[in-house]
Amino acid sequence: MEEIECSKRIIFALDVPNEQDAQKWVKLLEPHVSFFKVGLQLFLGAGFKIIDWIINRGNSVMLDLKLYDIPQTVHNAVRQLNNRGITYITVHGDQDIIKAASEAKKDIKVLAVTVLTSMASKELTQMGYNRSVSELVLSRTKAALDAGADGVVASGKEAQMLRARCGHDFILITPGIRLKTVVENDDQKRVVTPKKAFEDGATHLVIGRPIRESKDPIQTIKAIQEEIC
Repeated sequence: MEEIECSKRIIFALDVPNEQDAQKWVKLLEPHVSFFKVGLQLFLGAGFKIIDWIINRGNSVMLDLKLYDIPQTVHNAVRQLNNRGITYITVHGDQDIIKAASEAKKDIKVLAVTVLTSMASKELTQMGYNRSVSELVLSRTKAALDAGADGVVASGKEAQMLRARCGHDFILITPGIRLKTVVENDDQKRVVTPKKAFEDGATHLVIGRPIRESKDPIQTIKAIQEEIC
């Protein structure tokens, strides 16, 4: 993998409801962070307007919509996202869905979602899976890369295993980052610290809540960057 600028190693999650809140955070953080995640909430609230605004300021965007539908529909959706300056798009689903997305991409990179970081063994069992989280993440990563995906979204808990079993020639985005490994009343089950995630092979960290809820967001970012850059 090519060297990644320090300002792009953290992808700040713009998990906010509207354009005004998003712009406030981008203006505050962009001297230190130049990569932003637009998820379903913000996209439904502000649409392509906020994406264009972020990109036109010289920043990068990860559009985290977790596209999931029949392969042809996902293929057509990715075609709509080409040539807009978006860096990454996330796709959910089986190998045929990932392949359809990968075949439609031009200037955008496709990331396959493996297992949401809010899920652990209990949740997988309830959904009918009879394998461990790590086994499912590994299986989905191999299938996604074989289907042409540029990388995956996976917990830092599985990063070391994925690098050992799948190599280093793919993007590995790690959400579920917390500044402490144990966080009470957190909806994220499989969390790691920034330093641990990078040591184990993550290329980028998606971080939202620890920065947004910090008393000093800029200092929090600087502290994280000192660990990973």
